[in-house]
Amino acid sequence: MVLHAVPPTVPRLLADRSLSEPDREALVVDGVGALTFGAWQRRAVGLAGRLRERGVAPGDRVGLRFGAADWLDYAVASVAVQRLGAAAVPVPDDAPPAELAHVLGDCGATGLVHAGDPPGWTGGWTHAAGDGAESPDGPDLSTSDGLAQILYTSGTTARPKGVAASHANVTYGAGARHRPFRHSRHLLHAFAIGTNAAQVMLMNALLAHPAVVTLPRFTPLRFARAIARWSAGTVFVVPAMAMELLACVDRGDDHDLSSVRLLGSAAAPLPGPVAARLAAAFPNATIVNYYTSTEAAPAQTAMAYDPERPGSVGRPIAGGGLRVVDDGRPCAPGEIGAVWMRSPAPARTYFGDTATSATAFQDGWVRMGDVGYVDADGFLYLVERDSEVVKTGAHRVSTLQIEAAIHEHPAVADAAVVGLPHEVLGVELAAVIVLGGDASLTPPELRAFLADRLAPHEIPSRVHTVDRLPRNRGGKVDKSSLRRTLP
Repeated sequence: MVLHAVPPTVPRLLADRSLSEPDREALVVDGVGALTFGAWQRRAVGLAGRLRERGVAPGDRVGLRFGAADWLDYAVASVAVQRLGAAAVPVPDDAPPAELAHVLGDCGATGLVHAGDPPGWTGGWTHAAGDGAESPDGPDLSTSDGLAQILYTSGTTARPKGVAASHANVTYGAGARHRPFRHSRHLLHAFAIGTNAAQVMLMNALLAHPAVVTLPRFTPLRFARAIARWSAGTVFVVPAMAMELLACVDRGDDHDLSSVRLLGSAAAPLPGPVAARLAAAFPNATIVNYYTSTEAAPAQTAMAYDPERPGSVGRPIAGGGLRVVDDGRPCAPGEIGAVWMRSPAPARTYFGDTATSATAFQDGWVRMGDVGYVDADGFLYLVERDSEVVKTGAHRVSTLQIEAAIHEHPAVADAAVVGLPHEVLGVELAAVIVLGGDASLTPPELRAFLADRLAPHEIPSRVHTVDRLPRNRGGKVDKSSLRRTLP
């Protein structure tokens, strides 16, 4: 591995790897195609030349609109834009016209590289699937302190905000002497383009030992088959995907999952009961729950599943910091407060929004938007999102803890708890559950089950059964949308 005296940029990492391992596969879209480091570099240089001819210059922002089947083209376009000193702004291919217009207008995008015609926007360029067409070459204009990407938050509690990250932030840790995940020849994931988790996978394709494999469309059956077909040693999912995979196992679908040595869950807290079931379904794997945010990355906590601490998301890793505060005062162990993390890399910020940035980013610390507590050993436990704190009667409750208890019931495949207006209590708790297979579960039966696990004020007074919970592209339950659907 090439060691850099200063933080490298994404294009320079690709150039280094294409020189040392040009024929090694970097990215694979299952059933679609693959991209070697050498081909990735050639195509990125070629597309950069074409974009430069269209006027893309250092400091510009360029939208990238690709779907899951277009991961290879997306990887090429992202590096091509960054090679010109511009920032890549991924936009989901299924974004409605209003969201697309908001993202491109908010960041002042000078153009859009896309796989098809974008609805509601007319200033873009179509990026043909990479044929390596000749185009005038040019220098790599990326700099370590230059803007590398802008990722738009999921917008579950407010309008999406653009989180800007420099190359030094995105490539943090690239100088390590050993490539990550050396136990694997293939790393499998199905994260949506535009999410922070997907960007981490893109960096894994550049930096890690295994080739990074993804799917043109996630279904639990396809994902299980891909694990077996690629003998994936490392697998990354969001909790919703994990629950669907477990449903496959429960149905008796026969897939060889023995190759998996590490199963990582990201984007949302992994309920302890789900982690326990994953440990049984993947007997050779360590189940790890990762906690971060688009704003805080690369700061994160990690927690290998521990039956003694099933609800914890772990302790900081890779040089990051953690604190829980209440009105600026550090909280004692077990005391609930706002969760902050310190990034070991140059901090991110909200693009073009200095006022909001000042409240969320302070001296290298980032407010996570969650409330929680740490125990005496420094392990972090999340209670709730800041914006979703539920106080019913005189009690402040943790919907995450209630959801974990509901997940212990064998009939429950998925669950969410929200607060709804109540004339007397102010807020009453409502549980929304998805049942597995042909299972049945009545509200009185669920409440009786929870009576041995929760305090009386934590037991939901309302129980609704649905076919599927609404989730955003990052895999988190959209509780605002869920509330609107409840009677």
